[in-house]
Amino acid sequence: MSIRTQNEKKFGNWEDLPDGGRRYWLDVVGRLGWRARYLKEVDARETTLRFWQEIYDEQGRRVEVHEKYPVDTGHQKVEG
Repeated sequence: MSIRTQNEKKFGNWEDLPDGGRRYWLDVVGRLGWRARYLKEVDARETTLRFWQEIYDEQGRRVEVHEKYPVDTGHQKVEG
């Protein structure tokens, strides 16, 4: 199974980027109505460039971002 096929199966959602890469994402709904979105950006060869998590509250507002790759920055609160 190709890496692209694996990413499509694992994430289920993607968009093609202008440089030939892709952005994949997977939404996971929590018990209290919050949502975690896992995002992965790859180049045209499907090499991972960036991987991060976004947390949304019950009203759909992004409240945290956790950059995981290439550098794990931990959870960062989003102002606003």
